[in-house]
Amino acid sequence: MFVEIFGSGIFEKDFRRQLLATLSAIVITFCHGIGLGWLSPMLPKLQSASETPLDFVIDVNEASWVGSMISFGGFSGNFLFSFVMNRFGRKAALYGLAVPHTCIWLLLYFADSVEWLYVARMCAGLTGGGMFIVLPLFIGEIADKSIRGRLCSFFTLAINIGIMVGFIIASHVPYHVIPFVVISLPLCYLLLTTRFPETPQQLLHWGREEDAKRSLKYYCNCDGPAPSKESERAYQKQFDEMRDGLLQQVKEDGNEGLTMADFCNKRAIKAIMTGLVLMIGNAFTGTFAFINYMSNIFERVHTQLEPNTNTIIIGAVQIVGTLASIYLVDRHGRKILLIISCAGTALGTGAFGLYAFFGDETEADLSAYSAWLPVTLMAFNIFVANVGIISVTMVVLVEILPQKIRAAATSACLGCLSGFAFTSLKAFPLMMEYWGLDVTMWGCAAVSALCLIYIVIFVEETKGKSIYD
Repeated sequence: MFVEIFGSGIFEKDFRRQLLATLSAIVITFCHGIGLGWLSPMLPKLQSASETPLDFVIDVNEASWVGSMISFGGFSGNFLFSFVMNRFGRKAALYGLAVPHTCIWLLLYFADSVEWLYVARMCAGLTGGGMFIVLPLFIGEIADKSIRGRLCSFFTLAINIGIMVGFIIASHVPYHVIPFVVISLPLCYLLLTTRFPETPQQLLHWGREEDAKRSLKYYCNCDGPAPSKESERAYQKQFDEMRDGLLQQVKEDGNEGLTMADFCNKRAIKAIMTGLVLMIGNAFTGTFAFINYMSNIFERVHTQLEPNTNTIIIGAVQIVGTLASIYLVDRHGRKILLIISCAGTALGTGAFGLYAFFGDETEADLSAYSAWLPVTLMAFNIFVANVGIISVTMVVLVEILPQKIRAAATSACLGCLSGFAFTSLKAFPLMMEYWGLDVTMWGCAAVSALCLIYIVIFVEETKGKSIYD
């Protein structure tokens, strides 16, 4: 089953260490997912005087700040970890991701006012913002181009598994027990990531050619006493391509750093515009806000199923959607998945808005549908989002940006994503409260439709593209 989903390529001997390094690195994304999933079932409890596990209750305005503060941390994390990654290397940045995530659970455990929750969510943002910068580049640099899409999609899979775990434990485990359960995970992550060398591209950039060769041999699994001729040839071809790409970049730069001309040429502008559109789609098609406020959404549509049960079902659907993306991304390409995803989210959120409209604004009797239709519509929306606009965005971003500006432009795009996510998370509960769930959902559908038009016209397929161009 796993071979059918992921493809036999990632389990081949030559790619074994690339897979193990990826699985070790994405432990932190699993941890981050738990932190994201924790909020949705817990937020209604924190807003209820009879159910809150803390000594205070939060109102709808404070709830919107709790939800959105993650984006403040995300914006800071984008640039902080970009600096650490470029100054000290990918491995140092990987280690740093564990620090703010550990702080989250300490802050939540000792919280005695809503401000503690704000700071905890900011710490979650620091890890999340840094994670979206560091891990796609780390995985993209160690992965062979034939399996890069699938390995990068593991990033989203781990988040979604973590979100579902967060949904479950926040629904069924006492508030003050959760930190004791979760806080050991970032420590395990640190132990796992110490086993792997710095990426060969980073070592070559530092002028450490022999270390870069050893690193690439390690990740190609051809550093044994008697590697096969095929492995040696594949290693040499990849190293020559990597070195030639760096030398060409240095030649074009004239040993100068980044200049405005690097960002203002036709190729760079188009790549950055595409990155920004993908960030808008990622934030404003609604999926991230849905995950944070899922239980509140299901309460608003008066579903007959218990809202947290619906939320857990959606968490499982997220995982299935990501598995579908992993299966398809290196077989059929990135663009078609983005098109399907944006078209699907436009239909899904539009239909959910229509259901909310009939439920809130008319006298229609929806009792025959309330047990299954809301969760079905939301499941469809979450599934198609994870097939493309959620899972594939980071893969495409790494592949479309020119090598010279990749790190800086990725940081800028993800900084914009943090700003977009803040706007989405801050506005979503207030829009539900004052404009209604139907209008909110139709707004998300409109964004999906606009992103679909851009992707169809302007986005090029990047499947099999070298990251050294």
